[in-house]
Amino acid sequence: MANPMKNLLALLALLAAFGQAAVAQEVKLVEQKDKQQIDVLVDGQPFTSYVYWSNQKKPLLSPLRTSQGNIFTRGFPLEKIAGERTDHPHHISSWFNYGDVNGTDFWNSPPEGFSHKGKMPYGAVKHKSIKTLNGGNGAATLEVSSDWIMADGSKVLQQDETLVFRAAKDLRIIDRIITLTAQDKDAVFHDSKEGAIAIRVTRSLEEPSTKPEIFTDAAGIPTTVAKLDNTGVNGVYLSSEGAVGEKDAWSTRAKWMTLSGNVRGEDVSIGIFDHPKNVTYPTYWHCRGYGLFAANPFGQHDFEPAHKNNPTIGDLTIPASGSVTFRWRLLFHTGDEKSARLAEQFKALGDETRLGLMMAVAASDGAEACVCDLTPDTGLAQSTISHHLKLLVDSGLLSRTQRGKWAYYSLTSTAKKLLK
Repeated sequence: MANPMKNLLALLALLAAFGQAAVAQEVKLVEQKDKQQIDVLVDGQPFTSYVYWSNQKKPLLSPLRTSQGNIFTRGFPLEKIAGERTDHPHHISSWFNYGDVNGTDFWNSPPEGFSHKGKMPYGAVKHKSIKTLNGGNGAATLEVSSDWIMADGSKVLQQDETLVFRAAKDLRIIDRIITLTAQDKDAVFHDSKEGAIAIRVTRSLEEPSTKPEIFTDAAGIPTTVAKLDNTGVNGVYLSSEGAVGEKDAWSTRAKWMTLSGNVRGEDVSIGIFDHPKNVTYPTYWHCRGYGLFAANPFGQHDFEPAHKNNPTIGDLTIPASGSVTFRWRLLFHTGDEKSARLAEQFKALGDETRLGLMMAVAASDGAEACVCDLTPDTGLAQSTISHHLKLLVDSGLLSRTQRGKWAYYSLTSTAKKLLK
């Protein structure tokens, strides 16, 4: 039987095509040194930009656009847009950093024009160099290097990152492979909910706000998030474990999380996927109804009430000259969720057993199999296999044909296109 873990990310990413033939589009990277940014174009149209402006405390992907060109990240603080929230000015489009490295706060570090005093000094992630800049049909690769600078000006970490931008009809993908290397001292990621790979979405992808709320960051700084007009606000979270909405999904662990809603008449689904090789996989989710969508490998004492009095339980130490690598996939799909069956398919394949069964069916003689064919390889009871196969049928990934007393399962046209 195929190893489901080996195929996990590739299969989940391809699921975003939802039954369509994923026709690759031209992805081009255009460096604009005078503007301190690299534009990512798909068939000549803007998708996003990797920006390393000197007035920011970290590199950004800003803004992020759907395949139809709609911006789905918040404009503030770079741009004030009527109806958008103006809380948390350090939440800018999409970024990666963390709230406590050797007692320095990189997450809450305020951008130019804003100030707030926290319990820790603020650091900055400064872009250093561009190593690779390659575009092509279907994908483009950008390799960059950045330095994590402490408040005293010393360098605590070097960040080497590969970003792979992919594009097809109704689909955009960004793979981020980030290696952090400690310098002459250990780099300790003290357990904190403030991190790590994040997107701040536009107002319409937030969950409807029913009352004003106050959120306190790791530095003890309170931010009041007001109740606003909920017209057109329709975002909803869904995790691989079946959690729906912030109330059920925030602080939980899951292999992936999606945020779906409608942006300016366009149905949009955003997904962040954790990688099995990441530390603490599956990750914790710092997903807020007010629009912060983040995956965080740390924060155990913040996210798990049983450990709230043990603030060091989730610490990670990178020894001097040592390194750790993180991998995430960001996926953005355009299409009606109901017709695309996004939630059903993601949920169906959020289980490793179902992933393995689907791959086993694909590898069977004639690309079809019955429960009796699958039982010897899996070691599972026939009733268990039948249950999982039913979920795959219900999600539109397998078809079922009855022959005598046995039912035979085969890949649907959707699944075949996904596995090309």
